[in-house]
Amino acid sequence: MLQNSPASLWAAVSTAVDTCDPFVSSAETSLLLRDLLAGSLLGGRSQELSGCSVIIATTDQLIAAAALIELDGVARRMVLCPPDVLEEYLPSIVESAEVDAIVSDRIINDPGTARVSSFIHCDGKIVPKGYGSPGRYETEWVLLTSGTTGVPKLVVHTLASLAGAIGCEPRNGRVIWSTFYDIRRYGGLQILLRAILTGSSLLLSNPHRSTADFLARIGAHGVTHISGTPSHWRRALMSSSARLITPEYIRLSGEIADQGILNHLAQVYPQARIAHAFATTEAGVAFDVNDGMAGFPSSVLERTQGVEMRVENDSLRIRSPRTASRYLNELHGPLKDADGFVDTTDILDLRNERYYFVGRRDGVINVGGLKVHPEEVEEVINRHPKVRMSLVRTRKSSMIGSLVVADVVLRSAPGPESGGDRHIIQDILLRCREELASHKVPSTINFVSKLAVADSGKLIRPRHA
Repeated sequence: MLQNSPASLWAAVSTAVDTCDPFVSSAETSLLLRDLLAGSLLGGRSQELSGCSVIIATTDQLIAAAALIELDGVARRMVLCPPDVLEEYLPSIVESAEVDAIVSDRIINDPGTARVSSFIHCDGKIVPKGYGSPGRYETEWVLLTSGTTGVPKLVVHTLASLAGAIGCEPRNGRVIWSTFYDIRRYGGLQILLRAILTGSSLLLSNPHRSTADFLARIGAHGVTHISGTPSHWRRALMSSSARLITPEYIRLSGEIADQGILNHLAQVYPQARIAHAFATTEAGVAFDVNDGMAGFPSSVLERTQGVEMRVENDSLRIRSPRTASRYLNELHGPLKDADGFVDTTDILDLRNERYYFVGRRDGVINVGGLKVHPEEVEEVINRHPKVRMSLVRTRKSSMIGSLVVADVVLRSAPGPESGGDRHIIQDILLRCREELASHKVPSTINFVSKLAVADSGKLIRPRHA
C-alpha cells in the first residue's frame, strides 16, 4: 500500500496537483484534476449525497472517474455500473446495494424500485462547487462481476483494499498511463487509481472507436505505461497502428498470459518492461511476474509480501488485505472460506518449480470422461509462428460426448507457396500431438477472421456442460 495512504481520492488529487498537473482524458475531452478541486461535474450536488448509497451508471468513463473522485469519502457506498450491464438487472442491483441515488449522463426512466429518491444528471460540464473539502466516510466501493446465474455479483471493496498493490512512484508527471479496460471494471479501476495515487495522467479508451484509432491517439500523447488483457494485446498487435506507440511498461492481466503473447510483445516493443499480473475482482491483486516467462516461480507463493497464497485441489487460494470483504447479494454465498481465503477457481500445474495456469475449474471440457482445459490447448496453438490467437471449444459427439475444436486467427493469410491452409493445420496438429495428451488434441481446426471479445477484454467462451 502507498505510504501515507490518503483518506480519499479527493485527498490524493489535492496532493497530486501541488507537485504536478495530472489530467484524465477521453477521446472527446480532457479534465485537469486541479479544475475538479475548484468545481464539480455533478452539478455541484455531491454534498447532497453525503452518507448515501449511490450507483454511478454513466455512459462516459470520464464522468464516472470524476464522480468517483467527488463521492469517495462523501457517499457511504458507490456502485460502479459498467455500461453493458443489462437494464433488467438494475432493480436487483438497486435493492441489494440499498441504492438511494443514481448518478448518470443518460436518462434512466425507471430503476424498477421506489427506493431511489434522487437522480443527478451529469452533462460533463464543470460548475462551481460552493463547498469545501469533502470527506468523512470510508466509502464502500461495489464492483460488478458476472455470476453463473447471469445476475451480476456485487463485490465490496474499500479504497484501501483496491489500492493495496500500488507502490510508491515519484510524482514527477512524466508517467502517462492508459488502459484498454473500462475503468468501471476491476482491471481498469486499478489503472485509474494507480494514476491518481501516483500523480500521473491517464488516457481512457472508447469502446466505440477502433483499436487502431485508440493506439494512434495514445501514441500521439506519448503514453508510457499501458495495460490490458492478452486478448486486448493480440488485437492491438493485429492493427496497423501497433507501432505508433513506444511504451516503457506493458501490463497484462485478466487472462492467462501465455508465452506466445509475451514473446510477441517483447519482439514489437523491445524497449518496454513487460509484466503480467494475477488479480481477480474478489481476490484483488496477488502478484506481478516480470521475468518474461509464462506462469510464475513457486517461490511467489511464500515470498509475496502481505499476501498469503496456497494451492488446494490444484486451485489457487488467496488471503490478503487486498481481497474484497463480501458479496452484497446473498444469493452468491460467502466470498471467503472459513479461514478467510478466496478460492479463485484458477487451476495450477507445477512443472520444474514453476506454476502454470491451465484454466478455470468451471471451464473444463469433458472428453470421454477426461478433462481438457481450453487455455492449455490454446497456449500450444498460440506459440505457432503463424497464429495470432485461438479459442478452444467443444462440439458434441454421439460417441464420446464432446470433441475439442479450435478456432484460429492467423497473423496473415497463407500463400500458395506455403501449402495453404492444410499445411498450417497439419503443423499445428503436429505441435499439439507432441505436447498434449491425445484427448486434448483438437479434432478440428477452423481458420476465422476474428474472435469475439467481451467488453471486459476477455475472450467470450461458451459454457461447457
